[in-house]
Amino acid sequence: MFTLSGGHVFPLYDAAVKGGQPMRLVDVRHEQTAVFAAEATARLTRTPGLAVVTAGPGVTNSVSAVTTAWLNGSPMVVLGGRAPDYRWGAGSLQEIDHPPLLAPVTKRAWTEHETANLARSVDEAFRLAMTPHRGPVFLDISLEAIYGQAEADLPTADLPPAGPPDPAAASRSPPLQATSLP
Repeated sequence: MFTLSGGHVFPLYDAAVKGGQPMRLVDVRHEQTAVFAAEATARLTRTPGLAVVTAGPGVTNSVSAVTTAWLNGSPMVVLGGRAPDYRWGAGSLQEIDHPPLLAPVTKRAWTEHETANLARSVDEAFRLAMTPHRGPVFLDISLEAIYGQAEADLPTADLPPAGPPDPAAASRSPPLQATSLP
């Protein structure tokens, strides 16, 4: 998990180190670096990279790196913190509606508001990142959902196999435009 520590996503750090199989946390100094590192991991391993960013500027700082992953077809999941639902519209700390910013450069960008649905949404994000045409997925998690407690059925951990590149997927990639200098 590549990240820059932030209060909106702190429970993810606890879960990463206290779970049955601890996850390595790599703390960076800028959110863009976290997402570029997750994208590099995805390209090298052909499995989804993971970046976690806090709300507001944490998410907006990640957009350039997410765009690079989109253009490269790199399977990646970016989890973002979000201001609390109960105070939405009141100018809470780092309150920005992130999914509309990320939607043009991700396979899907949405917000999870319910604690009980969080495991299913994260699983969906990883599965979607790996389905052809591979690419980044953004999941915004409201403060209530990430700090809440609920009973939930955990999905199975098997992802679609990485396999060799799909030549047909390349034709579905966003077109690259060549330019020349005068």
